[in-house]
Amino acid sequence: MLWGRRVVGPVCAVFTQRGRVHRSCARGAEKTWAMHSNSDVEDMPFRQTSKEFPLTDTFGRKHTYLRVSITEKCNLRCHYCMPTEGVQLTPKASLLTSHEIVTLARLFVKAGVTKIRLTGGEPLIRPDVTSIVENLCKLEGLSTVAMTTNGVNLARMLPSLKHAGLGHLNVSLDTLVPQKFEFISRRKGWHKVMEGIEKAIELGYKPVKVNCVVMRGVNEDEIVDFVSMTSERPLDVRFIEYMPFDGNRWNFKKMVSYQEMLDLIKQRWPNLTRLPDEENGTSKAYKIPGSVGQIAFITSMSQHFCSSCNRLRLTADGNLKVCLFGSSEVSLRDALRSGASEEDLLVIVDAAVKKKKKQHAGKVLPLRGLLESNATSFRTPFLGTSLLHFLQMPAVYKKGSDFTGHFLRGLQYEAIATPGGHGRLLSRKLLCTTSQKKEGESNNTSQTTAKDNNIYFDKRAAGDLFGELTHLDEHGQARMVDVSSKVESERCAVAQARVQLGETAFLKLCTGGLPKGDAVAVARLAGLMAAKRTCDLIPLCHSVPLNSVHIQLTTEPNTHTVLVTAECQACARTGVEMEALVAVSVAALALYDMCKAVSRDIVIRDVQLCKKTGGQRGDYHRMS
Repeated sequence: MLWGRRVVGPVCAVFTQRGRVHRSCARGAEKTWAMHSNSDVEDMPFRQTSKEFPLTDTFGRKHTYLRVSITEKCNLRCHYCMPTEGVQLTPKASLLTSHEIVTLARLFVKAGVTKIRLTGGEPLIRPDVTSIVENLCKLEGLSTVAMTTNGVNLARMLPSLKHAGLGHLNVSLDTLVPQKFEFISRRKGWHKVMEGIEKAIELGYKPVKVNCVVMRGVNEDEIVDFVSMTSERPLDVRFIEYMPFDGNRWNFKKMVSYQEMLDLIKQRWPNLTRLPDEENGTSKAYKIPGSVGQIAFITSMSQHFCSSCNRLRLTADGNLKVCLFGSSEVSLRDALRSGASEEDLLVIVDAAVKKKKKQHAGKVLPLRGLLESNATSFRTPFLGTSLLHFLQMPAVYKKGSDFTGHFLRGLQYEAIATPGGHGRLLSRKLLCTTSQKKEGESNNTSQTTAKDNNIYFDKRAAGDLFGELTHLDEHGQARMVDVSSKVESERCAVAQARVQLGETAFLKLCTGGLPKGDAVAVARLAGLMAAKRTCDLIPLCHSVPLNSVHIQLTTEPNTHTVLVTAECQACARTGVEMEALVAVSVAALALYDMCKAVSRDIVIRDVQLCKKTGGQRGDYHRMS
């Protein structure tokens, strides 16, 4: 009797109740609760689950903590979590029912899980969340039921959740400024979140954990204010390094490292004291002497905690995920609904756990190593400059140079990428090593060299540094974004440019004395034609059927300048910002051409998008 199948390309691994793994052709085969993975299927004997502790991976990590997403929906739209285009929700029939959630939870508890955390989406928008909590608390052997929430509905629902047995609480809050909250989450609700935190304190939750994702240019200026909250409240404010996920357009420039945050706090509180680390803890905890609460840092990017990871994740549609950064999932829902026994389910779980990689799902994250130095505190602005410098350098560097002295200090054998010639990226990930060998290290590795003063880079297929760039494919080649799935909507964009003519040319323009004739009419016509030919001028732009293009030239006598404004409108699947920008650029160039016989001292400047409306990313208005 077949009870599981993992489909990978043209082959699949078929699991049987006897515990064997066979290869068979899966071309055209029905996908039964497939494990989604890009890894190859390995011929291997079945590993019996450990009778001592079934949820132990090949690195000896025992998994006692299960995070269960009980809904995909959320009532906020935070930039770092939710893609601007939204997410496609799973049909309700494919989501786990409350009974299935408790059934699978019981299985994990029997296998050794002692803590379950309910997450989402936003768990408090699920109508039966209180019932789920109550039933989980009845499971024998489960010591903790916790929840992570955005807090919008917390004040109203927490009394019943407390009565049902909810033991621990994490509330996500990224700012103490209501207007900034609305910007980050694209929704109102800051006051409700604060009310929920106060309600949790009132009901005796100690501590109430507050999760704050720190983003440069957004809320890093509030770190000290968050710390101040712990002086008189039983709060554990946890600062989380900004992490990359599909769709959040992660940029390393936005990340504020743990060390930088710590240095900032110590400037205000030099007596900040480090607390002992918890077993299997993800955070580094600190306390200001005399404060009621404490703070902590979750350093997923700069100093990962994979070696002590004891977490498994169950998605809202019933997929088991063994690593947050991995794409491999195995559906327990389909197995459960197909009649698999507890023993069968446990074998599936054990097989997935045994495939867990040593760290970060086997990937090399973009900043891995760059911020892991114990000796140096890297600052992201400097890091950005260094990275740009790095991308323009050849592949061999002398030790002791400015590059190695600042950028590679403490680098633990991994670098980001290096470009090839001819304007395109040839290597996505590289392994950086020096010839200095650790004790017991082999002498015949391909990355070492006899020259002790050189650092070499080897290609390493370890993912895509620029995976967040929609105009690049996985090979680093330029591509046009597919907009076929988008809905047509009204789009409008306004762009401007300034042409500073100088006194003589400006006077002749205003009096009609230019040798070439009516420069204003020619510039307008040039801008109009350019807007319609944008896709021919800008390689990756789509052809957009414009409904209207308006080009306006306005004189500014005080500065002998002409302000060129273009407004483009269309009903399309993509925006018309480039059409407006191309229109003002070409109109400005045409004006330059018409006036250059009088003066060559002409400057085109301030080419910019002023506003855009329509589309899934919302409206944009440049602040003047």
